Amino acid sequence: MNSKSKSHIKQSSEEFTRMCQYLGLKYLAEHYPELIDKAGKQDPGYYEFIRQIVQAEDAAKRQRRVEYLVRQSRLPQPLKMLSDFDFDFQEKLDRRLVMDLSCMEFIQRKESILFIGNNGTGKSHLAQSLGQMACQHGYRTYYTTCSDLIRDLNQGVYEKTLEKRIRKYINCELLLIDEMGHDRLELQVVREAHLLFKVIDQRYKENKSLIFTSNIEEEQWPEFLGDPVSTDAILDRIFHHSVIVRIYGPSYRKYQSGLLQKKYAENNTNFENESG
Repeated sequence: MNSKSKSHIKQSSEEFTRMCQYLGLKYLAEHYPELIDKAGKQDPGYYEFIRQIVQAEDAAKRQRRVEYLVRQSRLPQPLKMLSDFDFDFQEKLDRRLVMDLSCMEFIQRKESILFIGNNGTGKSHLAQSLGQMACQHGYRTYYTTCSDLIRDLNQGVYEKTLEKRIRKYINCELLLIDEMGHDRLELQVVREAHLLFKVIDQRYKENKSLIFTSNIEEEQWPEFLGDPVSTDAILDRIFHHSVIVRIYGPSYRKYQSGLLQKKYAENNTNFENESG
């Protein structure tokens, strides 16, 4: 192949790449040589070749969309996976119910989920896992702890940006509010309970799903929030059209800590035996 032919091929390749980029076909722009090479080896028909190209581009776009949704969700890193949850440890937890929830049909039904249980029982793990899976299914998701949400809305009151901040918690298709009752300093004045109600009430009116985790029973919420009227309204909206998942098993964190301590003790014993 002479230099003129090589120059023409390079020019055609660059032009093809530019056209792909202009059309938003990012995957094809980067990987078309591989696709052509693969087609040369498999020798598919014209229709099949085009189908493979479109399928590859579609898969790449879907993956970029998922990655974008995960970034926007602000889910804690590393992401929690449902496959990593130890259902055998929490024997009383309804595994089938959780797996059904992971299909994301509760979002289509405009339902919410409330995880209630002791510290360390896996409420946050399950909630965050479902949030990650919602992103995988293409749903706009947003994660916050209850204390961070209250601080953010309080800041909005002082900066006169409350309505704008509230929309952040309303616009997503799935909102995760984690660790209700974890920090008793998060709700010190009545106004803050009222601010939490604003978010819950607006999502309720717009029929948008919510995942809520709480370390305290609903009977303790009025005392915790400090405003019985707002609390009753919050509970009414959260419990309506919600799936309640109660986890009363042992603390997995304490269990892990015990295992680590046992392993450390065994290692020390082995070291001493070898030294002796």
